Amino acid sequence: MSDYHFPYLSPRQTRTGEPNAWQLELANAIEAVFTKGAEELDEVVAGLNQSRVRPPSGGAWTAENFKAVMHELGA
Repeated sequence: MSDYHFPYLSPRQTRTGEPNAWQLELANAIEAVFTKGAEELDEVVAGLNQSRVRPPSGGAWTAENFKAVMHELGA
């Protein structure tokens, strides 16, 4: 008998496939930003701008493009 897993507790339940290299770097950068104490959106955006990960369009992270990327990724 296999183990039952609650689907709503799966951190990957919205994933449609394996993450690509950029998505993994973004996830690591976001985790690092939260580890440093970020709690608000502007703190997350500022932290991402201090990282080497850029939005898909290039340039700087903004609240708007961060929310758009999170929406696109299903987060």
